[in-house]
Amino acid sequence: MKKLFVGLMAAGIMVSCASKKELEAAQEKQKQTQEMLDTATVKLNAAEKDLEVAKARVNVLEERVNDLKKEKDALYESQEDFITLTKQGGKNLERSLESLREKDMQIKSLNDAITKKDSVTLALVTSLKSSLGNLNDEDISVNVEKGVVYISISDKLLFRSGSDNVQQEAKSVLGKVAKVVNDKPEIDILIEGHTDNQPISSSKFPDNWALSTARATAVARVLQEEFKVDPTRMTAAGRSYYMPVASNDTAEGRAKNRRTRIIVLPKLDQFFDMVEKGMEQAKENAKKETQMKN
Repeated sequence: MKKLFVGLMAAGIMVSCASKKELEAAQEKQKQTQEMLDTATVKLNAAEKDLEVAKARVNVLEERVNDLKKEKDALYESQEDFITLTKQGGKNLERSLESLREKDMQIKSLNDAITKKDSVTLALVTSLKSSLGNLNDEDISVNVEKGVVYISISDKLLFRSGSDNVQQEAKSVLGKVAKVVNDKPEIDILIEGHTDNQPISSSKFPDNWALSTARATAVARVLQEEFKVDPTRMTAAGRSYYMPVASNDTAEGRAKNRRTRIIVLPKLDQFFDMVEKGMEQAKENAKKETQMKN
């Protein structure tokens, strides 16, 4: 009887050990599955935002193309009437057709410039998300709005309450942003400080305007002095509490509003220079095509 009892106890211990290992394995698998789900959710949200921006841009371009097509159709409809005109009328027709060809080429040139700009924006977002990928999405986010890249960093990560001193642990984040900025000399950045609507009054900061501006300047100073970002490429600005992203009626909303936003600004003079050169080239190509047909 004693041997039977000992045997049953040993069997029970073995079953218990086996069950514990199975439970731990299941818990580990569940953890891995949740991490994969969280990663997929972040990527999906980013993709949806980018898709909305792309759809809006396509709508604008489609409207422009439709207008130009109407002009083209109107010119073609008038072509038969021009045949009976005088020699001067024929010259006017040729000029109109040349203008039409030029417009078609200008549309292509504009589309090429926009496509190139969008490619640069996409590459920039990919670089930033790759560099900042392991950070908590509540503390930092990268998104695109109307073709502009925004990096939003919570003040919980950057500053202590009521202070404009950048915390040491936040500097690694700014360093990653700085590397991307330094690698892309074709962009400038605007650094915006934002607060909640809670009043502040101290010897250093009389109000939220002063605090938000000081925080933006502090971030710019760290990027310049510690990570060698060219100061001529940076602008620091305070927005106080006038651009909230959530309600200031709750603690959670106020926490979201206390943030520093880095806005990546493409150098528009370069973009418009590229468009202008494309337009000039389109005009030259249209003239050459007309000469060849004559």
